[in-house]
Amino acid sequence: MYFFRSIFKKVSFKQKIFFTLLLCCFIGSVIFVFNNHSFYERPLAKVVKTTIEDVSKVNSVNGIEDKLYTQHIIAELRNGENKGKEIHLINEYSQSKAYDHEFQIGNELFIKIDEQMEKDAELTGTILEVKRDKYLLLVGWLFIFILLIVGKRQGLFSFISLAFNAVILSFALDIYIQTSNQSLLWICGISVIIFTVVSLLLANGLNDKTYAAIIATLLGTFISLLITYLVLLITGEKGLRYEEMQFITRPYRLVFMAGLFLGSLGAVMDVAITMSSSIFGLYEKNNDITVRALITSGMEIGKDIMGTMTNILFFAYVSGSIPTLVLYFKNAAPFGYTLSLTLSLELARALAGGIGIVLTIPIGLYTTLFFVNRKRARQ
Repeated sequence: MYFFRSIFKKVSFKQKIFFTLLLCCFIGSVIFVFNNHSFYERPLAKVVKTTIEDVSKVNSVNGIEDKLYTQHIIAELRNGENKGKEIHLINEYSQSKAYDHEFQIGNELFIKIDEQMEKDAELTGTILEVKRDKYLLLVGWLFIFILLIVGKRQGLFSFISLAFNAVILSFALDIYIQTSNQSLLWICGISVIIFTVVSLLLANGLNDKTYAAIIATLLGTFISLLITYLVLLITGEKGLRYEEMQFITRPYRLVFMAGLFLGSLGAVMDVAITMSSSIFGLYEKNNDITVRALITSGMEIGKDIMGTMTNILFFAYVSGSIPTLVLYFKNAAPFGYTLSLTLSLELARALAGGIGIVLTIPIGLYTTLFFVNRKRARQ
C-alpha cells in the first residue's frame, strides 16, 4: 500500500484526471460490450448446454484420419421478440477444427431462427458466426495500456494517430466505394500524405526533424510506387497471379497497386524517422561535426536498419499465406504452382516495400542534412 500511495503522490493533478477518465472509459466500454445484445438486429443466443450426439471417422485424399462430431446445443436467446427462450442448434465440427468450431458453454452466437415451425414447437435455428466484440475490446484495451505504460505521452499520441489514421482510411475507402468515378490511387495518394503528416507530427512534434522525416517518407513512398509501376508495365505483370483478387467488382490491378502504396508506407516512415532522429542526434551532441562524418554515420545506420526492415516486410506479407500454403501442400499440390499462386502478390508487395526502404535511406539522409545545414546557418 505504501508503494502505491507514494506513486499516487508523485502523479500530477492532470495525470490523475486523465487516468480516472481512462479507467472510467475502460469500465464503461467493458460493461457496454458485455451487455449490448439489444443493439444487434440479428438474433443472438448464449450457449447454456452442449452434448455430442454423433462421432464419425473420415479419411482425406492423403490418407489422414479425422473425426467429425455432431454437437447439439441449447442456447438462450438474448435479444429480439423471443428473448429469454431456449433454442436448439446443431453444430458439426472436425477434430482438426480447420473450418469449424467446437462451442462451449458461455459462447455467444449469432443465429438464424427457423421460420417454418409448428406452433408451440421448440425453437430451432442455424449458427451464423460467433460474437467476438468483447474479446477484441479486451485485446484493444491491453494494447492501449501497454502503449501508455511504455510510451507515456508519446504512446498516447501514437494511439491518437492510429485511431485518426483508421478513421481516415475508412473514410477514403467509403469515398471510393460510393463514387466509382474517383481513382483509388488518387484517393490513396491523398490519404498517404495525411497519414504521414499526422503520424509524424503527433509522434515527434513541430520541428526540423519531423519536417525532414515527412519529406523523406513522401518521396520514398511515391518514388517506390513509380518504380514498381514501371517495372510491372515493362514486364507485363508476368508471374503475378491475381486469382485471389478476382472476386472483387472493381479493377483488381488498381486495387493491388493501392495496396502496394499503403503497404510500404509504414516501413518507409519508420526508416525516414530513424534516419532523421539519428542524424539530428549526432548533430545535437556535437555541433561541430562535419557533413562528411554525418553522411558516413548516416549510411552506416541505414545499412544496419535496411536488412531488418526488409525482413519485417517479407515476414509480414508472407505470414498471412501460411494457412493457404499448408492447405495446398496437404492436398499434394505441386510446389512451384503453390508458391506462384499464393505468394506472387505477397512477394511483389514485399519487394516494392523493400525498394521504398532502400531509397528512403539516402533520401532521408540528404533531406535531414539540408535541415541540419539550415539550422547550423541560423546559429
